[in-house]
Amino acid sequence: MIHIFLILCSLFTFSTHAAVQDFCVADLKGPESPAGYSCIPAAKVIVDDFVSTSLRGAGNTSNIIKAAVSPAFAAQFPGVNGLGISIARLDLSPGGVIPMHTHPGGSELLLVTQGFIKAGFISSANTVYVKTLKKGDIMVFPQGLLHFQVNAGGVTAVGFASFSSASPGLQITDFALFANDLPSSLVEMTTFLDDATVKKLKSVLGGTG
Repeated sequence: MIHIFLILCSLFTFSTHAAVQDFCVADLKGPESPAGYSCIPAAKVIVDDFVSTSLRGAGNTSNIIKAAVSPAFAAQFPGVNGLGISIARLDLSPGGVIPMHTHPGGSELLLVTQGFIKAGFISSANTVYVKTLKKGDIMVFPQGLLHFQVNAGGVTAVGFASFSSASPGLQITDFALFANDLPSSLVEMTTFLDDATVKKLKSVLGGTG
């Protein structure tokens, strides 16, 4: 019994003297690794590293999807580096859509603050979960699953998406298929789309091949 007590005391003493790092503000001058960015020296950290005003205003929705995503990930908001959290603002004009996409690095929680957003995701069993959300509603999108958001009303919709990662990543399915140099023949074989459709989509989204 005394032996166990001495072991517990030694563990407690070790833990109280262990070096604990409060934060790791991102050094954006260095590369990002799977573990995140390296830290700038604590002596160089300022309060503005933990504050961002980038989500105050609406994003530019004058584009093909009539929508904008304004991220506050580690690359834009160094203070979240290593904390496993981040956020982004979604602006969707009438008819706007955030196309089918995934976040390979984190789950997403969407809060609607204006208008109506129809949102949904597809499970790995190909089950579809879709709901029209209004102001104050939230919906969660599990990590890595395909999901989307569409303006479901006649007014601009706004939402804020929080993530369980400082760098959740983003891969938009349409752009992954049609905005690169993957040969059209391979796209046709893997999507069962005809040649004219594939080439049209590549032309619209800037792809080649």
